[in-house]
Amino acid sequence: MAQGERSVTVLLPALDALRGGLSGAPRLARTLGRADALDGAASGRDAQLLRHLRVLPTRLPTAPLTRMLDGQDAGLGSWVRADPAHVRADMSTARMLAHGPALELTAAEAEALVLPLRPLFGDFGMPISTPRPERWYVHLSGTVSLPAMVPPEIAVGRDLLECLPPGPQGARWRQLWNEAQVVLHNHEINRKRAESGKPPVNSLWFWGGGSLPDSVQADASGIVTLDPVLKGLARLGEIPEVAASEAWVPGTLVDLSHLRDAGDLEGGILDEVQSALRGGGLDEVLLDFANGRRWLLRSGQRWRFWRAPLKA
Repeated sequence: MAQGERSVTVLLPALDALRGGLSGAPRLARTLGRADALDGAASGRDAQLLRHLRVLPTRLPTAPLTRMLDGQDAGLGSWVRADPAHVRADMSTARMLAHGPALELTAAEAEALVLPLRPLFGDFGMPISTPRPERWYVHLSGTVSLPAMVPPEIAVGRDLLECLPPGPQGARWRQLWNEAQVVLHNHEINRKRAESGKPPVNSLWFWGGGSLPDSVQADASGIVTLDPVLKGLARLGEIPEVAASEAWVPGTLVDLSHLRDAGDLEGGILDEVQSALRGGGLDEVLLDFANGRRWLLRSGQRWRFWRAPLKA
């Protein structure tokens, strides 16, 4: 559905991923039961974003898009995220237990950790930088072909040997992964972190590689989001990023993908949506869940008493 003049689109996590589910959110279940269900769409966060943004080429490389926020050089060549990670080895493999923000690194810790890594990455012709403690980057000159890279949220807890970049193209990344672990293993920062009960940063995770899209367009007049990827897309497409207080202004794309509990959606957010619909400011609100399920909300639907609440 195109963004109308008196409509708002809300991006949400997959409905079945919200803690508590519909059984713990009866008002939400009742609202969705009375709403107009739309045809199913492609699942996944990228597919969700591409329903509302016209991106050319049609891809969403995380590294250069978040680099839009973290540096003034995102358009120079290609980028790969090399995020700090905590990995635990067992007899046959290694598993990632934490990465990025979960490690709660300070800027000073990040800079100290990356210092001995710079010569290693420099020898490969790929400078490494830490503009934010939770987001590290490798820079590659020009547009290069990159192997498949698994996002960290998918790799967490899995056998990392099955998640590393595959094939001949992935060989140097696997080598860098191994050598970076050797460098980080006995780092003084990690010793101090272990003594204070914090997980050591003993690995990196490569993912999200690519170069910036050529163009980004949207029908939305403004975007509300906490997601750095969507923030980067908005900045690249010169789409205004507006405050949460303006979330229910017609034409806004409201990103609530950070929600984790169905109760959070049922509480104040659902009240705000219904208030905007009943107050005459909006004609409709599209709820777009990341698993491809979508509902269109209108004010008059509250009188559909005969409709049963949506079931899980």
